[in-house]
Amino acid sequence: MFAVVRTGGKQYRVAEGDKIVVEKLDGEAGDSVDLDDVLLAGEGSKLQSTDKMVVGAKIVAQAKGEKVTVFKKKRRHNYRRKRGHRQQHTILEIVSIGGKSSGKKPAAKKAETKSDDKKPAAKQAPAKKAAPKKSTKDAAPAKKAATKKTTAKKAPAKKPAAKKTEKK
Repeated sequence: MFAVVRTGGKQYRVAEGDKIVVEKLDGEAGDSVDLDDVLLAGEGSKLQSTDKMVVGAKIVAQAKGEKVTVFKKKRRHNYRRKRGHRQQHTILEIVSIGGKSSGKKPAAKKAETKSDDKKPAAKQAPAKKAAPKKSTKDAAPAKKAATKKTTAKKAPAKKPAAKKTEKK
């Protein structure tokens, strides 16, 4: 039996016993994972309904992919940037195909418990209240008064007179 599952934005055709490398999933080596986004399932040319179908998998290892070098250059501008990147992967071994899902995702349970552990709702700090806005009538005269005080006129500086020379 085979199935086509979607995880990490990619689709994989799997059968029992296959090992696949997918984008990083939560969990440690030995943990079991249910892939519930099954797009197609069947055996040979016979296809089965994929409603609530689950593909069971076991995490073999968490690994990193090959290093990718990103090099940017603009000629004649002395601009060069060299960066590297290693993608995180999870290696899965397909254990079973065709189990029915219970409607709950294990990753969703972990996310809920993490948010509950941070702070209970009763102990969270109250939100700050915004200060009441002043009316525009009160604010306008205050601004004008402040600008009059700061802009005092200065007397223009006198330039020295040019000397006259007499010719004979």
